[in-house]
Amino acid sequence: MKAIVYTKYGPPDVLQLKEVAKPTPKDNEVLVEVHAASVNDWDWGLLRGKPFVNRLLFGLRKPKVKILGCDIAGRVEAVGRNVKQFQPGDEVFGDISGCGMGGFAEYVCARENVLAPKSASMTYEQAAAVPQAAVLALQGLRKGQIQPGQKVLINGAGGGVGTFGMQIAKSFGAEVTGVDSTGKLDMVRSIGADQVIDYTKEDFTKSGRRYDLILDVVVYRSIFDYKRALSPKGIFVMIGGSIPRVFLIALTAPLITRSKKLVILAHKSNSKDLIFMNDLFEAGKVAPVIDRRYPLSEVAEALRYFGKGHVQGKVVVTVR
Repeated sequence: MKAIVYTKYGPPDVLQLKEVAKPTPKDNEVLVEVHAASVNDWDWGLLRGKPFVNRLLFGLRKPKVKILGCDIAGRVEAVGRNVKQFQPGDEVFGDISGCGMGGFAEYVCARENVLAPKSASMTYEQAAAVPQAAVLALQGLRKGQIQPGQKVLINGAGGGVGTFGMQIAKSFGAEVTGVDSTGKLDMVRSIGADQVIDYTKEDFTKSGRRYDLILDVVVYRSIFDYKRALSPKGIFVMIGGSIPRVFLIALTAPLITRSKKLVILAHKSNSKDLIFMNDLFEAGKVAPVIDRRYPLSEVAEALRYFGKGHVQGKVVVTVR
């Protein structure tokens, strides 16, 4: 099979299209013929070996994972003898980051508990855009105890997690404010934002407005800024951010006061949340925002574009 392989950390130029052995599923695994995949922050970090914690976890001098790609959508070709949920021919999608990755290839094996049936009305490209970003957004909003009528602010609303977060929050009946750069605001409005804030022109932490829930995908401010923007019983949920920033905010979290809360989200992929997202898609409440599509042979270009930081929604790789 064809796959995008890398054997050393570095820029997208280290990626190569190669012929490699087609994998064989273990007893609890599914072999998926990949039709589409999508690019995530994790792919970008593991490609470069940054931050350094990625090297500690996935190979100090060179990557243990040879094929990147967390999110996939495709058709089941074969199943292990202990697999009960799927059979050959089923259309599936999922986040395989906990199974060794490998989505930028024509075939990949994954445990059945990280996959979910793909809606017939959803294209493979749409399905590939969903798993990691949408589930992060969903889990973040749930950790923030989202309720109808709440004022929710999403910082980084124009990226992968942010675009799903905007739509999911609206589906819960929240009043949503999206924060991002000038060029992304029209798109953020188009997916349902009640208000938008251009962070290049306005600091949302100094506007005087208060929010019941802040979902921050960027995380570059101090805990005191977030405290100022929260309502008396508000909750701040952080997704992403640099390692030093995460530690700093965690250490200063007690200063928020007892009434306000801080949640640092640890992402957990699971099929139940994927099924929930499938239902929202079929109900017309959520639709993936896809910025650009690249063929498998141009994964390096896809990651190069992603690394510039200007992506609106998701970057998708079409394999078949």
